[in-house]
Amino acid sequence: MSFQAYLDNIQAKTGKSPADFKAMAAEKGFAGPAGIADGVKATQITDWLKADFGLGHGHAMAIFALLKGKTN
Repeated sequence: MSFQAYLDNIQAKTGKSPADFKAMAAEKGFAGPAGIADGVKATQITDWLKADFGLGHGHAMAIFALLKGKTN
């Protein structure tokens, strides 16, 4: 599955766009314009995404990659 397919599936499941996830991560202090905030671990982000949005590990990691700056 391509990275874009992961993002498309996440949006279909949650109703949230990649920009929405970036904004929510920024509100939580997990990430900002430069990527993941210092000291934030992948587990913190994936645990949040699994708990609040019911994402599986692979989809949560796709959002983590998005927050790190991956574009395709």
